[in-house]
Amino acid sequence: MTRRIAFKTLGCRLNQFETDSLVSQFRKAGYDIVGFGKEADVYIVNTCTVTNQSDKKSRQETNKASRQKRDAVLVVTGCMATNKREELEKEHKITYVVDNEHKNDIFHLVDSHFKGEIISQEELKADRFGFEPISKGLHTRNLIKIQDGCDNFCTFCIVPFVRGRAASRPWKDIKENIEKVLEYGYKEIVITGVNIGRYNTDGMNFEDLIEKILDIPGDFRVRISSIEPEGFGEKLFNLFGHPKLSPHLHLCIQSGSDKILMKMRRTYTVDDFRQMVNKIRSRIPDFNFTTDLMVGFPGETEEDFQLSLAAAEEFGFSHIHTFKYSVRKGTRAERMPDQIPEKIKTERSVVVRELAEKLKNQYRRSFIGKKQKVLVEKIDNQGIASGYGENYVPVKFQSGDQTRVNGFETVEITGIENGEDPDLIGKL
Repeated sequence: MTRRIAFKTLGCRLNQFETDSLVSQFRKAGYDIVGFGKEADVYIVNTCTVTNQSDKKSRQETNKASRQKRDAVLVVTGCMATNKREELEKEHKITYVVDNEHKNDIFHLVDSHFKGEIISQEELKADRFGFEPISKGLHTRNLIKIQDGCDNFCTFCIVPFVRGRAASRPWKDIKENIEKVLEYGYKEIVITGVNIGRYNTDGMNFEDLIEKILDIPGDFRVRISSIEPEGFGEKLFNLFGHPKLSPHLHLCIQSGSDKILMKMRRTYTVDDFRQMVNKIRSRIPDFNFTTDLMVGFPGETEEDFQLSLAAAEEFGFSHIHTFKYSVRKGTRAERMPDQIPEKIKTERSVVVRELAEKLKNQYRRSFIGKKQKVLVEKIDNQGIASGYGENYVPVKFQSGDQTRVNGFETVEITGIENGEDPDLIGKL
């Protein structure tokens, strides 16, 4: 009997990596991977708890899974499972609650369940880096986990409590992981973790690690996932001249006000951020910066908010992940005075989203007349291929005889679609 399993992932790229690894493991064992809205024997919800909205979405997806099939195994894992484990374990609809430390061993837990062996979470193997290389996950790009946890303890952030203290994965394991997924045929690897700029092990820092990854033989490109504006400098700026390293960084600014950054306990100023952006763009003028921007942090005045808008305009982010400050129990910001009313937070997020749409269109239009090396992710029935260029811009074009999914094509950008989140249009 072939068992069917469905996955739902919320939150960060690190969660995506861990889900993809589990998908690959279950697929190898003969499980049939189905969409989350389909009937399945197992549902795995990989949750997020960064904000109240994240908790709400995680709850909604858990409830949705519990209604799909009455006798299905429901596993809730991820950051909300770590943060609210005791609360979730009281819910009879959930079969297992698995924290981040034991997420890597979910296959063992589920497979044992169907063999009639009921095991406790304490019997699972705890290994934050114990995820198998992804042979066939849910994405064309392959995520590579290099680091987990965080020691920064920003005043608003619960991540150090649910992901643990910072730990770096040994170079030997990273190298073997990358070589294995290249054997599987992947053409793009994405470097991910909780605070990857703080990578430090085997006498190597983050910049040294990227240099070594770029030296691995093969026809592939490397993209750096979300990173804090720390832990790197001139060496990384120069490495962006390497043909394998994509000219894109999701560099998290959080606020354009130095006063708010200090209250957040961030480790940089707006001018520090500016210098990083300018040094990279002096080398690569069309370098793509995307970012996270929080609105409504305690004490954020209208002047502080306007400084954030001005910073976004100045740095020309092509995408802004904006989110309202959420009180997280146990953090320093929970106890801060001058909490911002929800109505003002909502109004400010609307303004940021409108600005983000304008900046996205401006950035994408700047590629008309230029070329992009596109990694093809799909080809539709009309032969229209789509994927992302090296600058992490979405591109559509009419495929040629040699165009293949998971292959590179050089495309000249000729136009842009209308509407929200427009793809660039190009030709081979």
